[in-house]
Amino acid sequence: MKARVHVMLKNGVLDPQGEAVRHALGNLGFDGVESVRQGKVIEIELAESERERAEEQLRAMCEKLLANTVIERYEIEIAG
Repeated sequence: MKARVHVMLKNGVLDPQGEAVRHALGNLGFDGVESVRQGKVIEIELAESERERAEEQLRAMCEKLLANTVIERYEIEIAG
């Protein structure tokens, strides 16, 4: 079973990488970009075939390693 985990900083948490990208876009002539938030996408392939168990495993992975839940939020997307 394939899954994607999207990890983003929570609203209100300063995003210096996003701000650097916004600034660089302005320097390249892309006017009007008011804000940029940068995150990460993690693709995972699991041997688990039961969707509920796969989601449980993915949530545990996020809580223990993939996301810093103090400052980040995550969304799980399971294909198929």
